[in-house]
Amino acid sequence: MLEILTITLPIFVLIGVGFLAAFCGLLCRDNMQGIATFVMFFALPSLLIRALTATPLEEALNIGYLLAYGLGSMLVFAAGLALSRWRGHALDAAAIHALGMSAANSGFIGYPVAVMVIGAPAAIFMALNMVVETLLIIPMALTLAEASRHNGGGLSRVVRKTFARLSRNPVLIGLLTGVTLALTGWQLPTPLNKAIDMLAEAAGPAALFTIGGMLHGLKARGMAADMGQIVIGKLLLHPLAVLAFLLLLPEPDPMMIAGGLLFACAPMISVYPLFGKQFDQGDTSAAALMVGTLASFLTISLSIWLLTQVGLLPI
Repeated sequence: MLEILTITLPIFVLIGVGFLAAFCGLLCRDNMQGIATFVMFFALPSLLIRALTATPLEEALNIGYLLAYGLGSMLVFAAGLALSRWRGHALDAAAIHALGMSAANSGFIGYPVAVMVIGAPAAIFMALNMVVETLLIIPMALTLAEASRHNGGGLSRVVRKTFARLSRNPVLIGLLTGVTLALTGWQLPTPLNKAIDMLAEAAGPAALFTIGGMLHGLKARGMAADMGQIVIGKLLLHPLAVLAFLLLLPEPDPMMIAGGLLFACAPMISVYPLFGKQFDQGDTSAAALMVGTLASFLTISLSIWLLTQVGLLPI
């Protein structure tokens, strides 16, 4: 277990440093938002471009992994939506709850953990996960949430608006750029390539620091039932569902199983409270993010230990 803590502890130490910086007033929320913008618009897209151009495209576009991760995420989304509706929530609130249960923080927490455990393949798994999250789970949740507030012909407008917003998503632009370069075989000029490498290296530490800073000031009071559903769904049901579909693949690759499980164990996406705030779920989603991020230290460490016990991860 000590070897596992040497992997997970530095991750959460960096989160703690970000929290401490915000707590001591060294950085305000606007400063943290600036770092988050750097990660989202520059570091993560650079990481995706590097990953997709450094690996043959036929290896990067692992359809089996994409299907398993996507089906596992959709199953948890559907379960979360049904459970929240059964508990009496409106469709918009239920969609936000389901989003928190099924969309992992692949870039800010999943990747820094996975790269320390499995190395270079983590970037490819991150790219595939982000395809699922940005093209499937997030659009589905936002479309349902918006549709619940419109009648009749409003749905088509909501869908167009959602996909117009996605077309400006820097992560999606990075994915498409990387795929284009890989398909065409074009080589970036050496100075630009080195700049992309430098930005990619900054993605992990800056992302973790940002998460810590954003956790400062979040509160988790008076919303135990909803928060509990979201956190349990994200940290337990989502990894189990993804693992089940990965094991159903013909001759599943151990590295693929380890990668998928580690990413699915990450807490909900960092912008989750922003989505929640749009539909009167800001307090619940912020509380779920805080508790989920803290609890993920235990669940991620346990997952790494279990993977080593069954021989999928040598330490």
